[in-house]
Amino acid sequence: MAETYWWGTGRRKTSVARVRVRPGTGLIEINSRPMDEYFPRKTHRDQVLTPLKAVDALGKYDVLVKAEGGGLSGQAGAICLGVARALLKADVAFAEPLRVGKLLTRDSRMVERKKYGLHKARRAHQFSKR
Repeated sequence: MAETYWWGTGRRKTSVARVRVRPGTGLIEINSRPMDEYFPRKTHRDQVLTPLKAVDALGKYDVLVKAEGGGLSGQAGAICLGVARALLKADVAFAEPLRVGKLLTRDSRMVERKKYGLHKARRAHQFSKR
């Protein structure tokens, strides 16, 4: 018999996370590495666990992730959205707590492009009187 998986795709900044959730013991693996090894910062680990805590499902599901693009903060946000979407497919009853926690909304903020004549997107050259 084939294992049951629920898929969810999350995006944040330039990161994309393809998330698989299955009933299990609470294993969280990101790019074939344990979460604690992949995310050294506690804030990133907490962000990944947020959807599971919202639906009181810590230790009930295994989460397998392929994350690519961007940095660790973007990937953590993408994984959070992907896990939330996969949990929603697993059980429709999870919709309300995930929606209340604003975990099903994609964060659409992107890096503003650099403009010519400026140092960065908005930072102008320093004025010199002499």
